[in-house]
Amino acid sequence: MMVAPKPLFHVGHVPVYGDVILAPMAGYSDVPYRALCRAYGSAMHYTEFVPVEVLLGRQVAERFRMRLDKQPGERPMVFQIFGNDARLILQAAQRIVAWGPDVIDVNMGCSTRKVSGRGAGVGMMPQPALVAETFRLLSTHLPVPVTGKIRLGWDAVQQNYLEIARIMEDNGAALIAMHGRTKSQKYDGRADWDAIARLKQTVSVPVIGNGDVQSPADIERMKAHTGCDAVMIGRAAIGNPWIFARRCREDVGLVDVVTAVRRHALEMARYYGESLGLTQFRKHLKQYAAGFPELEAMMPTLLTATTLSEFENYLAEVEIRDWRLEIDRSLISNL
Repeated sequence: MMVAPKPLFHVGHVPVYGDVILAPMAGYSDVPYRALCRAYGSAMHYTEFVPVEVLLGRQVAERFRMRLDKQPGERPMVFQIFGNDARLILQAAQRIVAWGPDVIDVNMGCSTRKVSGRGAGVGMMPQPALVAETFRLLSTHLPVPVTGKIRLGWDAVQQNYLEIARIMEDNGAALIAMHGRTKSQKYDGRADWDAIARLKQTVSVPVIGNGDVQSPADIERMKAHTGCDAVMIGRAAIGNPWIFARRCREDVGLVDVVTAVRRHALEMARYYGESLGLTQFRKHLKQYAAGFPELEAMMPTLLTATTLSEFENYLAEVEIRDWRLEIDRSLISNL
């Protein structure tokens, strides 16, 4: 008799069965990449963030609609939105509830000037009243749990993450994810894991830690250091889905890489169409190839592929060259 697995934590009523999660990343966290990361063990998925204003028009532009797309059975699924007006955020969230998210997340961590400069993303953090109104409205009027992703604060002087976290929890937030840097830091310097630990000790809802997790050992170190319920991985997962399976990239061989590349390219082609999918895949391919001379040598050719069969043929050449090298090494070792 098989015993059903137990969730590690819940986001409201939504169970989560793992402790490593793919971060929402603009330009990367699309349907195909999430499918690949889930196959390797990512436990919960966030969409790319979408501005609430584009969700309130008569018809949502296809490029934004696709950001909130998902595969059948892709759960738990978190739709992430951002804005600077609580009532507009609510209206947008009410509209997309019909699209089937398990959770709706308010992005309060984006540090780009275009977003934060208008009081959205991390620009919400200097506005406690806006945060309170946003989470009060969303948690009162939505049928799904509401969460938020934050940073330490605006800069080294204005690190108000604990105040904001309390406000979020008091107004219905079901989970808080935090990147351990300020808006001013962006991705520079070191992430403050001590702050993530303080956040975990302050609130009673689950906490996801984010920042400077580059390896399976870092996953365990962050969990031990902060007590967080899960670890979120962003840039370190690009070209490295094995991190969700707690495998070091140094232990991954060319066969593993080619397998992942083939699977990811197929997902891209199915979702976007062959030509566009393979074009979009190029930014991932460069990350996969890093450190593998056989694949790096084929990059100029792989980047010209416009059909899946052409791409597959080039990948097969990589495998054949590797196979021949292995035979040559074996013959030399036996001399």
